[in-house]
Amino acid sequence: MSDKELEGKWDQTKGKAKEEFGKLTNDKSKEAEGKTDQIKGKIEEGIGEAKRKIKNTFDDK
Repeated sequence: MSDKELEGKWDQTKGKAKEEFGKLTNDKSKEAEGKTDQIKGKIEEGIGEAKRKIKNTFDDK
């Protein structure tokens, strides 16, 4: 797993915590921020995974 993938997973976890905190405190802004962090994390994780797969493809040859 690459650093970018780990960073993406961390952002997803952090985003979920923010979203839940926003729900508990009825803070729609914090809830939306958490959802945004989760989306950002999924994108980062996908980019990291794609980079790793490309690198592995060329390293194997």
